Amino acid sequence: MEWKKLLSDKILGDDTNKNYKIADGRSQFHRDFDRIVFCSAFRRLQDKTQVFPLPENDFVHTRLTHSLEVSCVGRSLGNLIGTKILDRHKELKKEYTNFHFGEIVAAACLAHDIGNPPFGHSGEDAIAEYFKRGNGKQFEKELESEKCWNDLVKFEGNAQGFRIITKLQNPNIRGGLRLTHATLGAFTKYPKESGSPQQTLMKPAKRKFYRKFGFFQSEKELFKEIADETGLIKKKIKDIDWWSRHPLTYLVEAADDICYRIMDFEDGFRLGLLSFKETEELIRPLIKIEKLTKYGERNENDKIGYLRAKSISDIVQQLARVFIDEENNILEDKFENDLISVIPAAEALKNIKEISVIKIYSYRTVVEREVEGYEVLGGLLEAFINAANEAAGGKASFKNNNLLKLIPNQFLQIDGRPHDDLYTRLLKITDFVSGMTDSYAVSLFRKIKGISSPGR
Repeated sequence: MEWKKLLSDKILGDDTNKNYKIADGRSQFHRDFDRIVFCSAFRRLQDKTQVFPLPENDFVHTRLTHSLEVSCVGRSLGNLIGTKILDRHKELKKEYTNFHFGEIVAAACLAHDIGNPPFGHSGEDAIAEYFKRGNGKQFEKELESEKCWNDLVKFEGNAQGFRIITKLQNPNIRGGLRLTHATLGAFTKYPKESGSPQQTLMKPAKRKFYRKFGFFQSEKELFKEIADETGLIKKKIKDIDWWSRHPLTYLVEAADDICYRIMDFEDGFRLGLLSFKETEELIRPLIKIEKLTKYGERNENDKIGYLRAKSISDIVQQLARVFIDEENNILEDKFENDLISVIPAAEALKNIKEISVIKIYSYRTVVEREVEGYEVLGGLLEAFINAANEAAGGKASFKNNNLLKLIPNQFLQIDGRPHDDLYTRLLKITDFVSGMTDSYAVSLFRKIKGISSPGR
């Protein structure tokens, strides 16, 4: 792969090849960032669970605050490696600065969770479970394509995110948000279409970032366009299409890994799930310097916050060094790890993750919220898919016709009816349900099930 192609600022959906100049001095990559900030799907992240139920504590993270923090870390990583890359490839300095690298990574990081459904990662499982073992299983024989069926039974938030930013936001405009190819390439963490369980065990699927997929069949041609424009290496095993990762995707992944491991850990401490001593002992090994400025004068909350900030700063430096050392392997698609697993702090981060699984991710209210997600999302899918299928067959009941009125027009055909094609119909209802916030999903579920809200 070549940096000149990887840094393409061509806009998805623009076939004119014009070199646009933005009047206010922003780069195309900076504009990507701004477009994501102002889109409705990003705004809804403020009411989507990161780990802990949202009303429990006003300190803990939502998907929105998590995404903003990941973006900040990603920008720092991009700026650091951009400086080194430009020193090595001086011909790039004619068109790019280190800040362009930072802007691409920051924009991709900002959108990295935009496709996550309500109730955190358990929401992904709940949607997949409906099609795999719930009433949605009946549609398997009706779909002609196994790949289309795999899109549903392995529902993937990353693929949904790609669908949102390339199609669902501004659905009447080719390219959706019309982001640059570089940002979209960096965003795609899993550059692969869905495959059968057997195929996911084959090489190169043994590499961590091929075990999931990054786009649905409905957006496959869009990703091909992005891959061609940025020069990603094309592969094929059996009938499954794969591509190499965009190099900057490693930085997006690393920024996310840093934030969810350390920030979730801090949330656990602030909620009283971890003692100060335990939290301090696990974070302290991430920091190289022995003496911390005025550390003893701080209270326990401020001490942990200080350690968190210092540890992230040190880890960013370690990640940048590893990326530069492995640049050639990454460009040749020979790097088979994630960056965070090969830095000096890897073992300390692993210890934090193991404790988090035991004491944070298994916390009672977290588990209760996950169970609730299965019931709510499964119930919503069942109700709206049943209504859409009846209407498509021309025999919807009064109840189901009313249910259809609750679905926004963007998820229906122009005439207000469900799509005739079953795959498209199922995908559109899944778009509707997965795009809901936690609060709206619970509220709508209660209403269609006739359950009174608390206090009524």
